[in-house]
Amino acid sequence: MSVDRLDAAQEASGTGDIGGPRRDTLTVIDNRTGARFEIAVHDGSAIRAADLSQRVAGPEHGGLVIYDPGFTHTAACRSAITHIDIEAGALEHRGYRIEDLCAHSTFLELAYLLIKGELPTTSELDRWKSEIGTRKFVHENVKAFLEGFRYDANPMAMLAAAAGALSSFYPDAGDVHDAQSREWQILRVLAKMPTLAAFSFRHVRGQPYVYPEDDLSYTGNLLSMMFRMSELRYRPDPRQERLLDVMLMLHADHEQNASTTAVRAVGSTHVNPYSAVAAGVAALSGPMRGTADEAALTMLTRIGSIGNVPGFLESVKAGRERLMGFGHWVYKTVDPRARILRAELEELGQTGALTPLLAIADELAKRAADDDFFTSRSLYPNVDLYSGLAYRSLGLSTEMFPVMFALARSAGWVAQWLEMVEDSEQMTVRPLQLYTGERNRAYVPADQR
Repeated sequence: MSVDRLDAAQEASGTGDIGGPRRDTLTVIDNRTGARFEIAVHDGSAIRAADLSQRVAGPEHGGLVIYDPGFTHTAACRSAITHIDIEAGALEHRGYRIEDLCAHSTFLELAYLLIKGELPTTSELDRWKSEIGTRKFVHENVKAFLEGFRYDANPMAMLAAAAGALSSFYPDAGDVHDAQSREWQILRVLAKMPTLAAFSFRHVRGQPYVYPEDDLSYTGNLLSMMFRMSELRYRPDPRQERLLDVMLMLHADHEQNASTTAVRAVGSTHVNPYSAVAAGVAALSGPMRGTADEAALTMLTRIGSIGNVPGFLESVKAGRERLMGFGHWVYKTVDPRARILRAELEELGQTGALTPLLAIADELAKRAADDDFFTSRSLYPNVDLYSGLAYRSLGLSTEMFPVMFALARSAGWVAQWLEMVEDSEQMTVRPLQLYTGERNRAYVPADQR
């Protein structure tokens, strides 16, 4: 229907007026041309960019481009994996609240949920664990590859390189349209990421690599590969094993964040999933995303004592200090993951040297919650306020914090990658641009410039 005919139909029916019959559309008026048209609203809250840009055309206007730096107001996909209620501060995976999952599940069970869409039965979970357990070793050439890094190499750089290199060991890695092949690659990613993470940890400490064990849990094995020394049998502290499992669950997936977007963007070219995961690791290694927990831990250490908290917060108000571990790009209230992790640290019991830092974190949270300066800016605790403390309580150095983050997020990455590959609407990512440079310049030879 032409714009003129649409206007006429609306005038005759009254449907274009406020208060007329409800329709899932937007009525748009282009004030440059006077054109008026309707755009369909999908899923109750989305319009298609093409529906808007293609309706506004003509040589005098050159069409319409939606300008959105960082894509913070653009939905690039439909996803049924993770939902965040920004006002209520709720995180759900496949409809299950993160509080319930952390209370009753394990990381491997959560990974199954993210990837398969449903919680597994007992037999399905047993088979899932077995399939992952038989794939946790890496080829000896991967070990030699990692040994080639400098003694002080960044573990995230090692993890990104090793994750990408895995594709060279599996000829079927590129068969992304074969369901069985996709299943095998996903199992391999989940199985081998802890081994690669632990090897990178041992490498920077100058210690021999420790191979996986068959009689340990997923997180127990990770702790063994990182910390086992000369003991004949390694038995992790059950409290630390549980804390690490919860940490992995809390970071497993978080909608379309920067690293997940990187995985989807690279994966949209139908590369193997190892290359897509390597892109996620690389994105997570940047200071804007993967090191916030380290920054929060540094802040707590610098504050030094509870008595220094009021003065520190005044410095924050004056712009002389930054309050790390507070506020979030998404949540407008307390990050639910922060509450869960704080409770887990309590369950851990005596945290030794970390106890004063935990007390400082709690005092910051308490005082900020009672101060309009912070609440009006939605500066509530996020998971990073406590995650650095949790990693440190496990004996991890700060350069390993983002490695643990990437290990956890690998479950979400492969779930998002699989969803994208199976989505018929998805295509190779190729955003438009708003060109602001010069045009039609005459070339001038070098001797005349």
